[in-house]
Amino acid sequence: MSTAFHYFRWAFTVTAAGLALAFWLGWGYDHRLSGAVSFLLIGAVLAVLEISLSFDNAIVNANKLKEMTPAWQKRFLTWGILIAVFGMRIVFPLLIVVVAAGIGPIAALRLAAFRPDEYAEIIAEAHLPIAAFGGTFLMMVALRYFIDEGKEVDWIRALECRLRRCASVRGLEIAFVLAVVMVFATALPDREVARFLFAAVGGLLTFLGVEVLGHVLDQREAAQTVARGGLGAFLYLEVLDASFSFDGVIGAFALTHNLFLIAIGLGIGAMYVRSMTIMLVERETLSEFRYLEHGAFYSILVLSVIMFAQTLWHIPELVTGVLGSAFIGLALVSSILHNRRQDA
Repeated sequence: MSTAFHYFRWAFTVTAAGLALAFWLGWGYDHRLSGAVSFLLIGAVLAVLEISLSFDNAIVNANKLKEMTPAWQKRFLTWGILIAVFGMRIVFPLLIVVVAAGIGPIAALRLAAFRPDEYAEIIAEAHLPIAAFGGTFLMMVALRYFIDEGKEVDWIRALECRLRRCASVRGLEIAFVLAVVMVFATALPDREVARFLFAAVGGLLTFLGVEVLGHVLDQREAAQTVARGGLGAFLYLEVLDASFSFDGVIGAFALTHNLFLIAIGLGIGAMYVRSMTIMLVERETLSEFRYLEHGAFYSILVLSVIMFAQTLWHIPELVTGVLGSAFIGLALVSSILHNRRQDA
């Protein structure tokens, strides 16, 4: 059995390189030791923020990766991490500015490098549609897990048994999510409603589109099922990771407006998420701790509600991280207690 250090050795290496780069970046901007140390500390805080917000992502990734072939697992853990770090942590914030400000990618990059305050202001203006899209997608992910006739293990039985019995009502989770969207839409100013609804419907259609694509690919001929089914799962995990990243990317601007420092900090965090995912798959931790997956999906549900709530109020990222970690921690404790009762 591999040790924990074996799984996290690359994450530790990236941490050392990333923090050194953050220190050098701070020195380049401020030319003082205090500025360099400040950048280094902010980079470390961003990494911890990303880990705390994305631990449930690692659990869900591990659960989906179990169904994939070793070849597609390797592709997700290599190509997927490149898309996660460079795509969502660097390209995505730039694309927001490109679309919102109507400028080219090079101009957006210059804006991030030399006018970070103006860049952050454009990002903040785009927060509402991002929160609507991500909240809708993540709420569908969580509800699809709980409203499932095939689900056999319950953690909070009083609630989960009722949800499982509701699975016979077709489209119930879609109706619930649309009801939540309508409630928040009525509370928004009239000028924001159209943007909010358009983004929320986009999140719902994206979830359904990925579901349909995965189903279609999995129904192909036996000779093609392995590769194409792996492609469907790969696309599902990439969209899911993007939805998880929305909150972290936006929240990072509360700590710093420097795009490059954000990319360093969140990139370090993403490497730990990758390492946790590999460890959960290879050690079969999800089967050992039967309620851990439940805690992750409750955490996803809470995160989706918080993303909707952020369209009306400011909710500190610390609250999001603490609530998500609390559900996973309680699920872990419940799993350990269950295992002890079984052994007794």
